[in-house]
Amino acid sequence: QVQLVESGGGSVQVGGSLRLSCKASGSIFSINAMGWYRQAPGKQRELVARITSGGTTNYADSVKGRFTISRDNAKNTMFLQMNSVTPEDTAVYYCNADATIIQFSRRVTRDFWGQGTQVTVSS
Repeated sequence: QVQLVESGGGSVQVGGSLRLSCKASGSIFSINAMGWYRQAPGKQRELVARITSGGTTNYADSVKGRFTISRDNAKNTMFLQMNSVTPEDTAVYYCNADATIIQFSRRVTRDFWGQGTQVTVSS
């Protein structure tokens, strides 16, 4: 299995910055794409940003130019630099990894999720 642990969430004022981290650990054979998702109260979970093992990124239109996703493959860690935040960025942010593990002597690829970290933007 793979464990994903997010950190860096908290409260920030409008226009401020925050940096989220996600550390993957466990019986990892390889990590393919990783991503950040968020879920605001009463809303569906949505993709914020995603990054492949080769570094190709894609972003939700709402965060383009403000958020930057990156990863350190050697440390199985992913980051989300959040700048110029707005109240609409308030949500629980979840780390996701498309990872391959060894299970019963076979390679199994599946999605893993972290527990989430709260980000609150106040004016």
